[in-house]
Amino acid sequence: MTQQQQAGIGVGGGVVDLSSIAPNRRRGGDVRALLTPSTVGSTSGFMGVAIVRPGESIAEHYHPYSEEFVYVVEGAFEVDLNGEPQPLRAEQGLLIPKDVRHRFRNVGDRDARLVFHLGPLAPRPDLGHVDTEEGPRDATAEGLAAEAVS
Repeated sequence: MTQQQQAGIGVGGGVVDLSSIAPNRRRGGDVRALLTPSTVGSTSGFMGVAIVRPGESIAEHYHPYSEEFVYVVEGAFEVDLNGEPQPLRAEQGLLIPKDVRHRFRNVGDRDARLVFHLGPLAPRPDLGHVDTEEGPRDATAEGLAAEAVS
């Protein structure tokens, strides 16, 4: 039996609804990993969505094993890449190479939404992210899952 069959995934892959994934607010924003090894049996990376309110940010971190591909669906961000601010708006994409520290700030007046994909996977989920600053909330108080997200 293949990994996909074990995960209950057909030939077309797996469909995951955003509302079925609990928000991860550990680093700030509302980050949800949608297509992951645990949700769809992916083996080369994972994909998710971040929803960030005006004035809110996702704390600085980096990925030692993965590149991160970002597409802004709506809103306006300022992204710090190794401390250098970069504007990023709707309908723009960004590649963040591995080991590059990054932080996202919503600089607009409405919710901003981005889609991210990281690949390849880290050897273990707990190795996929290195936090370089504290996020706004305590993950244990939020009861968040251990799976790493952007």
